[in-house]
Amino acid sequence: MRIKSQKDFFSGLLFIVVGVAFAWGATSYKVGDAARMGPGYFPLMLGILLAILGLVVTFNALIVETEDGDKIGSIAWKPLFFIILANLTFGVLLGGLPSINLPYMGLTAAIIALTFIAALAGDEFKFKEVAVLAVILAVTCYLTFIVALKLQFPAWPAFIAG
Repeated sequence: MRIKSQKDFFSGLLFIVVGVAFAWGATSYKVGDAARMGPGYFPLMLGILLAILGLVVTFNALIVETEDGDKIGSIAWKPLFFIILANLTFGVLLGGLPSINLPYMGLTAAIIALTFIAALAGDEFKFKEVAVLAVILAVTCYLTFIVALKLQFPAWPAFIAG
């Protein structure tokens, strides 16, 4: 059988792998049933649905003819690097690194850093636009997670919050 859309085929395989991993990981928790759901029920169902979606996408990639075979291009290293770096930086700034005595910087600093680093992944970087976006995201996240949902994680750097 010939692959008629490389992008869909490998996307479907990725969905299947992630879905099976989630479903398998969920089995280590109490699953329960639809009437009395345990903590593993939702991730199990989500994993199964994702794997089924992956099967459908992979099957369509083998059946549906595309114009040029939807070839997969080269890896975009710059965006890959900056998006991964942005997420790692967010985690480090949000919680700090106690192993090297790096204090937490809080949600606002982490969101602002995430926005600036992720913006470097694009083709053009406009400081003013990124700054406005970073402030809007930081304020929205603060109001949503700290004020409205009352989640217990630091909003401000350790040297300000005390």
